[in-house]
Amino acid sequence: MAIVRYANRNPWRELDQLTNRLGKIFDNDWPTPSTTGDWVPAVDVEETPEELVLTAELPGLERKDVEIELENNILSIRGERAEQRSSEERRFHLWERRFGSFQRSFTLPRTVSAEGITADFEHGLLRIHMPKAAEAKGRRIEIGEGLE
Repeated sequence: MAIVRYANRNPWRELDQLTNRLGKIFDNDWPTPSTTGDWVPAVDVEETPEELVLTAELPGLERKDVEIELENNILSIRGERAEQRSSEERRFHLWERRFGSFQRSFTLPRTVSAEGITADFEHGLLRIHMPKAAEAKGRRIEIGEGLE
């Protein structure tokens, strides 16, 4: 029995491709997520002994285009990427880049120290550093002498 893995499968891209094919069949421009402006940036969350680090891919954005908010232990990232089509009359054969506003929200674990959260933005990557609370960090417990 073979095990099939879909690690690189992207259902949104498949939906876009299907919509594009239907549009070509019926010779019209159907609205797709690509043209309606909705997009979701890719995010990684990794853990070290000291912190959680959330990295969001935001190509084409600048620091001023992004907002980060923490309320009721929910971390929200929102922003907008402006569409960069030229005013010239063009016909696109493939349009995968996404534009418009986005929002991602994450419920933080109780182990995160909210007061120490920091963020940096460089080369289209937003990194949010969320330090662990002292009680959440592992520690070694020494074994004492037994009673004999």
